[in-house]
Amino acid sequence: MSSPLSFHLEQYEGPLDLLLDLIRKQQINIYDIPISKITAQYLDYMQRAAELDIELSSEFVFMAATLIHIKSKMLLPKDPELDKISPEEDPRQELVERLIEHERFKNAAEMLQQKRVVEEAMWSNPQIQQFLAEDEGPALAVTIFDLVKTFQGVLDRAKNRPVYEVGKEDVSVPDMIRFLKHQLTRMRRNQAISATELFEKQRSRRAMICLFLAILELVKRQSVELTQGEAFGDIGLRPGPGLSEAGEDVEELAAVEEEYH
Repeated sequence: MSSPLSFHLEQYEGPLDLLLDLIRKQQINIYDIPISKITAQYLDYMQRAAELDIELSSEFVFMAATLIHIKSKMLLPKDPELDKISPEEDPRQELVERLIEHERFKNAAEMLQQKRVVEEAMWSNPQIQQFLAEDEGPALAVTIFDLVKTFQGVLDRAKNRPVYEVGKEDVSVPDMIRFLKHQLTRMRRNQAISATELFEKQRSRRAMICLFLAILELVKRQSVELTQGEAFGDIGLRPGPGLSEAGEDVEELAAVEEEYH
């Protein structure tokens, strides 16, 4: 008698990771998700996880309900005349936007993780002390990595905020670059703005994502420096040597907008 078939079931940090994996592995256009097919595959994963006694968080169950709801809305017949008067938004639109934002953040986190490994190798060289002034230290290597953790913590806390009905927000990464430049040019020398406070002042997840990506862009261009007064302390932003040029080049901002569109 043959032994029963055994297989390994991949585990995901959350339902968005699972959906992205299903979409990317099958090379599906994220803007045109075949919701019936993806829903069936998602539910099949949950069924197999239950059979293997893999505990899934409530977020997986909520996403399953969301997918079924979207599928049911897409199956409803549309009234052509009513659609001419008031066109209905694609039921998949909100899910697509969440997936795109999640993928951007995930890619940024992976990029910073790779950068941290490289920088830790650099700072571990004992000879580096010859190139540092007495009041300097390798804080930036730690701070860049901690920025991701700080941002993730703010996003987690934001899940418990009350939901406010606001108009459709059209904030972009270039908008946040200009916002940051305005905030930093008002600072006194050697002062820093709390990154956590900046994130928490944003009223939407989209604004937080755009702010995070704007910080990455400005750090990359040496327009912003990241500081941390103590280990595991709050992260601060202060003007870098390239701040005066940040946000001035229209073509450069257009390129940034295109990159994150």
